[in-house]
Amino acid sequence: MNVRWEGLDLLAWDAAHAAAIAALQQDSAYGVAMQKLGVPVLRAQVELDGAPVALAQFIVRRFGRLGAVALCTRGPIWLKPLSSAEESFVYAALKKSIPLKGLRLVLFTPEVLAGQVHGLSPWRRVMTGMSTIMLDLTPTMEALRAQLDRRWRHRLVGGEASEMTIHRVGTNPGQFRWVLETEMQQRSEKGLEGLPVEFFEYYVAARPQPAKTILTLRADIGRDRIAAMMFLIHGEAAIYHVGWTTEKGRDLHAHNLLLWKAMEELKARGIRRLDLGGVNTIRSAGIARFKMSTGGEVVTLAGTYF
Repeated sequence: MNVRWEGLDLLAWDAAHAAAIAALQQDSAYGVAMQKLGVPVLRAQVELDGAPVALAQFIVRRFGRLGAVALCTRGPIWLKPLSSAEESFVYAALKKSIPLKGLRLVLFTPEVLAGQVHGLSPWRRVMTGMSTIMLDLTPTMEALRAQLDRRWRHRLVGGEASEMTIHRVGTNPGQFRWVLETEMQQRSEKGLEGLPVEFFEYYVAARPQPAKTILTLRADIGRDRIAAMMFLIHGEAAIYHVGWTTEKGRDLHAHNLLLWKAMEELKARGIRRLDLGGVNTIRSAGIARFKMSTGGEVVTLAGTYF
């Protein structure tokens, strides 16, 4: 088994990433944006008998001369089916060959469901997995509408009949920055953390076609903005990343209409899967119900391993 850490073809990486409907954190554009923020990024291609079998992108945090922690989030990307034993060899090869000096801790949060067999020892799990809602966008819009919870669909109908208008926000940073500023304010008020504003600008600039990186929609009443949603596109998948609304937006169920319009737009762009983001039924029960009522699948990942 051979591991290549240099000279990787990012166009081939992106093609493999799209075919696997892989996560945002394994998108090469995500790595480029993190590098622009000053975060070290490592990429590897694992080969078995001369054929590529896996790709892995790591975000690195260095601790001076002492060492570093490397995290492969929601990866590797598997290029062909492997047995659990073969997967174990891939993980071992990545750990052994990673080009970091000093003490090093290599962590994986694989894109594997809790309870599934994989190549990592359960004794090496250091964190339980997050839960999210995955929406399959390959059915028709009629089928997607039919799977909506009755109350969710009723609110959508109300939004469609209201005076709200939905607009697509431009992909230049100056056009969508206001959405991120509202997100920063929400984080500050709720004590939450997340990616900095600059990340989104770097992420959009990482590809020549901004339509392949971001979708932002806003709801208006007349000239007043009352709600917005932002989605990051990665290959043939997308993730819901930012949501904002006013009291008027809540009254009119603007987010139901915005999410429905986003599903329609993303599907038209060839997106096959929409990740609605993490769900926490204790801390954010209302948001969790909103996401779960779309008819998507509740997915709990296996966790983080060393």
